[in-house]
Amino acid sequence: MKKLLVAAAVSTTLLAPLAAHAQKVGLAMAELDTFLTLLKNGTLDAAKKSGATVQVEDAQADVGKQLSQIQNFIAQKVDAIIVNPVDTDVTPKITKMVTDAKIPLVYVNRKPVDFAKLPAGVAFVASDETVSGTLQTQQVCKLLKGKGDVLVLMGDLSNEAARTRTQDIEDVVKTKECSGLKIADKREGKWSRTNGQDLTTNWLSSGVKFDAIIANNDEMALGAINALKASKKWTPASIVAGIDATPDALASMKAGDLKVTVFQNAAGQGAGAVESALKLIKKQPVDRFVNVPFELVTPENLSKYSGKN
Repeated sequence: MKKLLVAAAVSTTLLAPLAAHAQKVGLAMAELDTFLTLLKNGTLDAAKKSGATVQVEDAQADVGKQLSQIQNFIAQKVDAIIVNPVDTDVTPKITKMVTDAKIPLVYVNRKPVDFAKLPAGVAFVASDETVSGTLQTQQVCKLLKGKGDVLVLMGDLSNEAARTRTQDIEDVVKTKECSGLKIADKREGKWSRTNGQDLTTNWLSSGVKFDAIIANNDEMALGAINALKASKKWTPASIVAGIDATPDALASMKAGDLKVTVFQNAAGQGAGAVESALKLIKKQPVDRFVNVPFELVTPENLSKYSGKN
């Protein structure tokens, strides 16, 4: 009888390494606004398909909270960490913390300030922000036939995306084709629909003259549209542009309101982050920058994008 028990124990021990180890990934989100919720869901869907488990933490736009959440992931010895940083200027600290713990690290959606110095075992998955604001502003320039005054609603300037998208707008205005455009004013709306509405209301009440509003994201663009409507300044010809092609933005475009957005593939970024993390866990090569391309969305090609984000 004892011999049988020993044999059973040995066979179980031999079989144990053959059981697949489900990879555990820590996902540190800056916050869960409309777009970032889509990104989180895309990450979870991709992980489920690959058999990995994901623990999600929401920093609620608090840098200190996010650093603490990442430290907890390290203490738990997760297999990889995906970070959507609250403040991209803090990424050198995050990179050091995670790489010192020898855990693969993937930044997603927001470009780390230390991107050029990222060591092996660290990747960045996103869409190239030099394209987003460029596509958006070129389309606004086309709608205005190359001349007019524009107002700019900027995202949270602690984020590289907000700074780059705003620079894109300024760069397009400097081109020969769009040199007739003038930036009348620009304000930081921190990605928020409420802020976009309040800032636009302030512009309207102060009598600023403008021909279009270019927002760094859809939420602020929708806020601007709300303000124009509430102030009875909205006409079917009003030009407001956003970025992300969120469901609300696409619905607004379908209704004839939002004139321009740029599709940023939230699910694609989430899936790319998971794929990169799993490759890094297996010590497989991953490009430092994994690009998920931006695409211009207008009323003419809108049907192609319905239900994508």
